[in-house]
Amino acid sequence: MQINANELRTVLNRVVAKHKELKTEGFSLESCRSMIALMDTDGTGHLNLQEFKHLWNKIKKWKLVFTHFDTDKSSTISSFEMRNALTEAGFQLNNQLYDIICMRYANEHMEMDFDSYISCLVRLEGMFRAFRAFDKDGDGIIKLNVFEVSNLDSNQLYCTPLWLLSSANAGLEQTGLIMSY
Repeated sequence: MQINANELRTVLNRVVAKHKELKTEGFSLESCRSMIALMDTDGTGHLNLQEFKHLWNKIKKWKLVFTHFDTDKSSTISSFEMRNALTEAGFQLNNQLYDIICMRYANEHMEMDFDSYISCLVRLEGMFRAFRAFDKDGDGIIKLNVFEVSNLDSNQLYCTPLWLLSSANAGLEQTGLIMSY
């Protein structure tokens, strides 16, 4: 069994439509492509059964976090609720990245519906995964020269901009890009 982005979108939107407690406009094709890029370990551009199960388990876990932190039961997560939800989901973010995420994924009322929340977590997981792949010594700092940046594979490029994970004291140096989390 292989599932492509269109099929994944259909499946996810049918399932989410059954959950009236979740406010959603439905998953976009781009969100589903992002999910496949994150979970496609064999590089086929599709999800096999094992990859789909892994994605499905993540979505179920993230749904529990979403409903838990939707404290006002609005079926959305406010920017205030979102900070706690992201932390519970395993993402420690600096204020700059948190603000960028809110601007990107929240609506004009600074609320995030379920599909935007999942899309955000998929992007964050991809960014953190790419960062950790370069953080060989586990110190939270990576250093890339221009050659290394130009040779990032497509999954790593998709997860850019990695520098959004940087702390306030990280920056550019003549030797390359220094990033930390």
